[in-house]
Amino acid sequence: MLIVAGTIVTQPGGRAAFLDAVQPMVAATLNEVGCSEYVFSPDPNDDNRIMLYELWDGQASLDAHFASDHMAAWQETRKGLAVAGASINKYTIDSVESLG
Repeated sequence: MLIVAGTIVTQPGGRAAFLDAVQPMVAATLNEVGCSEYVFSPDPNDDNRIMLYELWDGQASLDAHFASDHMAAWQETRKGLAVAGASINKYTIDSVESLG
């Protein structure tokens, strides 16, 4: 299992446009085999920050996502958005324990 998590920082006033633009890619990704969660969420404490959370069943599914047509389209779309920076990491998980 893989978790991809991180933050995207937009230039001032750019967060709403980013979140609107990413929705078609999110919808398509949620239909991919091996994707359990795929979320871009506004940070309630920072008007320019977006939190990213993805949950994948393995590397093959994530690789297929990166090779998808909707990901390629998103890469082109994001070039026109006011992104100031990003920090995104992949975590490999070998066990899961429920806390509630």
